[in-house]
Amino acid sequence: MIIKKLHDLGFRSEHAYLAAFGSIGLSVVSWIGSLKAEPGQDLARADRWGIFVGEWAPTFFGLGLALSQFEQQDGTLQESGVPHLREAAKGAA
Repeated sequence: MIIKKLHDLGFRSEHAYLAAFGSIGLSVVSWIGSLKAEPGQDLARADRWGIFVGEWAPTFFGLGLALSQFEQQDGTLQESGVPHLREAAKGAA
């Protein structure tokens, strides 16, 4: 199972969520960077770069959800220090 292997390697749901949000930010940065790096090119090239990097986010969110479910079953899910998130996690269980 891939999720178990990732968990055994130390990859946690928090890491996947951070990677997803990082991918969203990197998508915007790559889009702006592509616009400025090649001003003679049309907008379509910048859009392709932004979309390419932006497509990683759903994959990382999916991995985060799968790892979170595995961590709940395994008993290694860390409680969040943020009260409203902690309450939401208790309500979802």
